[in-house]
Parts: sequence; C-alpha cells; structure tokens
Amino acid sequence: MDRYLINDVENGIEVRVSEFRPTASDTAAKEYCAMLTSTRQGRRFDEEIEALLNACGTLRHKLGENVKPVFKRYFLSDPANQSPLLPADAECAVSVIGQSPLDGSRVAVWIYLVEGAEVTGLHNGFYRVNHGDFTHYWQGGAHIAGADSETATRRLLDDYSRIMSEHGCALGRDCARTWFFVRDVDVNYAGLVRGRNAVFAENGLTSDTHFIASTGICGSGVDRTVTVTMDTYTIKGLQSGQMRYLYAPTHLNPTYEYGVAFERGTAIDYADRRHVLISGTASIDNRGNVVHPGDIVRQTLRMWENVETLLQEAGCGYDDVMHMIVYLRDIADFRTVDDMLRQRFPNTPRVIVLAPVCRPEWLVEMECMAIRPAATGFGAF
Repeated sequence: MDRYLINDVENGIEVRVSEFRPTASDTAAKEYCAMLTSTRQGRRFDEEIEALLNACGTLRHKLGENVKPVFKRYFLSDPANQSPLLPADAECAVSVIGQSPLDGSRVAVWIYLVEGAEVTGLHNGFYRVNHGDFTHYWQGGAHIAGADSETATRRLLDDYSRIMSEHGCALGRDCARTWFFVRDVDVNYAGLVRGRNAVFAENGLTSDTHFIASTGICGSGVDRTVTVTMDTYTIKGLQSGQMRYLYAPTHLNPTYEYGVAFERGTAIDYADRRHVLISGTASIDNRGNVVHPGDIVRQTLRMWENVETLLQEAGCGYDDVMHMIVYLRDIADFRTVDDMLRQRFPNTPRVIVLAPVCRPEWLVEMECMAIRPAATGFGAF
C-alpha cells in the first residue's frame, strides 16, 4: 500500500491518494482511492468545482490513461443549488449526496479507480465494470420521489433486485455493499429499517443466513420529496466461500438484536488480494449499547477500536485502509475529530462530513475500505 499527498497549490485542492499495487503479477490490476478536498475557502461553487475537476484531471494524467474511475461520490453542502452545476459525467457510476464537508468547503469528491477496467453504462445509474475474472456492478444515486422512507426503500431494493436478476445476479448472493442516505434520519430511519427488513426477509436474508454490509446515514438529494437515496455494489461470478462476513463479537453485537439488518463488514477474497468493506461503525458495545454518551473524544476512540477489531478479523489493519469517510452529528466537533485523525492517520485519504447517525446519542460514525495481499484459490480480481 502506497499513500501520497498531492498539494495542488494552483487550484487550491488537496488530493490524498492510496494505491494498492499487487505483487503476484505485473499484469494484475492496481487499485486507487482518491479523496479531493478544497484548501481555499470563500470560493463560489462553480469556482470550487472547476478547481476540483482540474485537480482530478492532473491526477488522472499522473495515474495514466489505463486507470479508469469506476465510482465517484460528490459530497455537497447545498445539493439543490449545486447539483445542476456538476459536470455531466457518464464515465462511471456517480453518487451525489447532500453531506456538507466540514472543512468549510462546498464540495469534496471520493473516487475509486481500477487499472485496466472496462466501464459500461447500463441504465438507472448502473454501470458494469469488467476486469479479471469477475463482473462488477456499481449504482449511484437511485431514488424515488414522493414516497415515505419505508415505501421508497422497498421499491428501491425491489427495483435493484429485479435489474440485477436480469444480469444474472441475486440480491442475497452477489450484493457486497449498500449505502442508504436518509433525509432527516431522526424521523425517516425507522421506515428505512422496516422496508429493508421486509425485502431482505422476502429474499432469504435473515439472522440465520446473512445480511449485506451497509451504511445507513443522514444525507439528502436534490429533490426534497426524496426520503431515501441508495448506492449499491454487486459482484458477479463469486464462488461459495469467497465472500464472508465480519462480526467482531468481543466488541459488537449482531445487528438483528436491535432490529436492523446489515452486516458489520464483508471480506472478499481474490487470487492475489482481499477486499474488506467496513459498514458504518460507531461507538457501540457487544450488547448494542451506545458507549461514552456525550463524549466525542472517547466515542471516536471506541469507534476506531471497533473498526480495527473488524479489520483484524479479516487479517487487516489500518495500514491496509484505502480511504475513510467520517460522519459527524455536530459541526462543533469537527476540529476535535479532525485533529485526532491528522495525528493518527496523517496520510490516509479521508473526508469528514455533516451527517447525523441513526441514533441521536451517536456523535460520530465511520466507514472504510481496505485491501491487503492474500493468495487464495479464487479468480483474478
């Protein structure tokens, strides 16, 4: 794992990049995560997004034309006004979410890139990504206007399951990751839970089988009648045992014990690497209780401990983490958490955004992706 910082002074953009470079074969695909954030305050949105796009172009040139983006997420401070000014982007799946970057900027961008990927647009925000022995499907920004959160979640998952079945995939077998962004999470999260639980049960996803790694967090789209926005990641061609689930029972309890349906994390083995997808994780114990209510420092430390335990269960550590997304309920906690992150993870691509967690007592949550070398009997990534 290599990490490097590109301080684009001309554009006022900080670009943090992590690179997984396989060692088994010169022909195996490299993977990159990049987080682009502004270092120059007070610009109009059009000026800031232009600077970000210029910095992105410089990064793409540095990485080479064979490295393709497969997923992008824009974090916006005012999606209703800013989304129309985003560039028309048809090269990969794109997620646009109202979650203000808390460094004072108007927009931040996370980009996941893969060397040698063939990316094809399908429909409804779906993109097919071919490389190695597997087919990957990314979806960004799925939403249904004018529906309550339970109805919207059911319809989104039903539509997603139907479209994936048309491509030979099944929700329970092939979906590796979901993200649910909930407008006014304190009000609408319960509906999301009911809708997701119902669809999962109908598809054989129960406490006796497994669920799907997920983040359910506050976030808004352009249309104020949209209560839930969904992103998804699916892998076609996995063999039995290739994808397994992480529990960290010394630190975390099964989510079904408090009525929700997602996995704490997922590990996916390929011939030369292991992908680890960690769900949104907060300061919780193995009985489902909030740990350290009201204390942002101790909640952050417990959150890190929980995530580290999940990573260790997959044979990984923080040195293998490609990127972090950190969600805060209270903007006043930004400087404290940012200072802690800079001290412990100075080089890791990351962003801190304003996004309340599903329980008001949780002040902070994070998710991440890790990659480590691992020789297995499964096919090439």
